[in-house]
Amino acid sequence: MNIHEHQAKEILKKYGAIVPEGVFSHSVEELLQKAKSLKTEKFVLKAQIHAGGRGKAGGIKIVNTIEELNSAAKEMLGKKLITHQTGPQGREVKRLYVESSSEIEKEFYLSCLVDRASSKIAFISSDQGGMDIEDVAKNNPKKIVTTKINLDDKISDKDCEKIVEIFNLSPDAKKQAINLIKSMYKMFIDIDANLVEINPLILTKENKIICLDAKMSFDDNALFRNPEILNLRDLNEEEEIEIEANKHGLSYIKLEGSIGCMVNGAGLAMATMDIIKLYGEEPANFLDVGGGASKEKVSKAFKIILSDKNVKGILINIFGGIMRCDVLAPVSYTHLTLPTKA
Repeated sequence: MNIHEHQAKEILKKYGAIVPEGVFSHSVEELLQKAKSLKTEKFVLKAQIHAGGRGKAGGIKIVNTIEELNSAAKEMLGKKLITHQTGPQGREVKRLYVESSSEIEKEFYLSCLVDRASSKIAFISSDQGGMDIEDVAKNNPKKIVTTKINLDDKISDKDCEKIVEIFNLSPDAKKQAINLIKSMYKMFIDIDANLVEINPLILTKENKIICLDAKMSFDDNALFRNPEILNLRDLNEEEEIEIEANKHGLSYIKLEGSIGCMVNGAGLAMATMDIIKLYGEEPANFLDVGGGASKEKVSKAFKIILSDKNVKGILINIFGGIMRCDVLAPVSYTHLTLPTKA
């Protein structure tokens, strides 16, 4: 599950990180009223969507006055932002966030995530902040430091030193950055996050380390332990078809291809998608119908797959050892048999 930037910053703030003072709203009128409480020379207006690349798409504006903020907010709210992460269909802006401006001296990149290959938590740091980390990794990989941490109650000072070394900070700023990393680590464990990304993390002209942007995602399977995180879910940012699938206990993710996938087991589902790509096509979805699925559940899965207008065919790949094929077969026949012409 993903959350918005302003929500991520509130969580960071709770764990002791410094973030710019900001307010959010679903309406321009309320936003302007709240913005008057901000003590700042300039306002930074940000569209709140679950996608990166907002700045290049016109989703971040710096304005000087409340009047300019009013104009920019009216233009931004309801606009469809198209970024490299939204796809060509874009994402409609339904909430806005405005925060105090910051005097930036340097920009950095900092994130932590679950590294499944090593079963550790990986911190990624770079002195190339404010850019897509994928571009930095491709064009200047020496500018990225990856530090893998054994899962423990606390992160060691030695690991913290390694993470911040590339930032080349003064002693005071370095101490602030290390305190931030320790807070991030504790937060990451406490709330069952699988990604926390701060890009950029900045050093201000006043020598303060501030989280200027923030992104978080969480382990869906652990949300039952964190109801306060689940309450932050914004269904407007999710595919309707994925929400419907979740109601019926189906693991479904919509993709951009034309070959629908009906599979039981996540590993087999991934392998099925790989096979489709190997033969030059693109999967339309990831779908794990689960083991021991009922006729009703299988029927709903077919309806969800067929509701995607891009689907031109369905590949059924069922491991019979964990699902009865006499449950699947009649349902498949019902949904996939074309009516005969009279």
